[in-house]
Amino acid sequence: MTKVTCALMALLGLSILTGPLPVRAQAEPYPSRPITIVVGYPPGGSTDLTGRVVAAALAKSLNATVVVDNVGGAGGAIGAQKVLAAAPDGYTLLVGANNEVAINRLVSSNVKYQWQDFTPIGLIASQPMVLVASTRMGVKSADEFIRLVKTRPGQFSYGSSGVGTALHLAGEMVKEQAGLFMTHIPYRGVAPLTSDLLGNNLEFGVFVLSSGLPHIRSGKVLALGTTEKVRSKVTPDIAALAEHPSLKDIDISTWFVLMAPGKLPPAVQSRLSKALVEALQNPELRSKLEASGSTVVSSQPDMIKFLRDETAKYQRIVDFAKIRE
Repeated sequence: MTKVTCALMALLGLSILTGPLPVRAQAEPYPSRPITIVVGYPPGGSTDLTGRVVAAALAKSLNATVVVDNVGGAGGAIGAQKVLAAAPDGYTLLVGANNEVAINRLVSSNVKYQWQDFTPIGLIASQPMVLVASTRMGVKSADEFIRLVKTRPGQFSYGSSGVGTALHLAGEMVKEQAGLFMTHIPYRGVAPLTSDLLGNNLEFGVFVLSSGLPHIRSGKVLALGTTEKVRSKVTPDIAALAEHPSLKDIDISTWFVLMAPGKLPPAVQSRLSKALVEALQNPELRSKLEASGSTVVSSQPDMIKFLRDETAKYQRIVDFAKIRE
C-alpha cells in the first residue's frame, strides 16, 4: 500500500468519525432570535401604543418573538440613538414618531443624528393634531378663532407639549398662515397642558387627536379643527383647518414609522418591509390603531421622498418661528 493510499484512507476514516467537513458556513435565516422594538417614550402614549400593536402583529408575520423596550428621554432621541448604536442585523428596531426621527435635530444642537442615519422600513400610520379652545373663550370654529385673535393681537396664548414638538410646529403653522400674533406656552407633556385647558387657565392648545378626543367628546374643550388636509375618518364631524381660506395649506400630522439602524443588509430590509405590509393588514392592528385616532397606511410611500419632504416642511416652520434650543 502506497503512502498516498494510506493517507487517503486515514482521511476517510477521520471524516466518518467527525462527519462531513462544511464547505462554507451557513447564514442563519432571519429572524432566528427575538427582535426588540425600541420606543423612545414611557408606556402609555400614542407612540408606545403603536409600538406594542405593531410588535404583536410583526410577531405573527415573522413567526418570531418581538418585544418592546421603552427608552424614554429627550423627546424620543435617547431611544433613537440606542437603535442607531445597535448592530445593523434587524434585531433592534425603532417605532418612532416625527419628533425623534425628523424634528429634534432641527431644533436642538444636542441631537447629532439625522433620519438619513437610519434604514427606513416603512410608514405605519398617522393621525392629525387638533386645535382646541377652552370653554371660556366662546369660539367654536376656526373662523371665530381667527377673528378673535386678530382683534386682540398678542393677548392670547396656545399651549403644546413642549418646544420643538410636532404640536408646537402645528401651532406655529397656524400662526404663520393666518397671520396671527399669539404666545406659545410649552408644557412638560400633555398632562399639565390638559389641566390648564380644562381649568380655563389657558386659552388655546394643540393636542394629538387621540389625546384631545376624550376631552372634546366630553365637552371640556372645544375643537376648532384638525391639522391634516382633509377631515379625519375618526372625526368626520370636526372640520379640517384647511377648510378655512386663511389656513388652506395646513397639512401636518403625527406619523409613526418603523426604522432600523443604517447599513441594514438589503435582504433583511426586504424581509422586514414585506412583514410590515402584512402586519398592517392585520384586523386587530387596524382596529386598535384606528380606535386611538390613527389612520393606518393602505400603501407604502417612497420612504426617502416622504422623510425628505416632511423634514423640509418642518425646517420651514422652525425657521419661521425661530425655534432653536
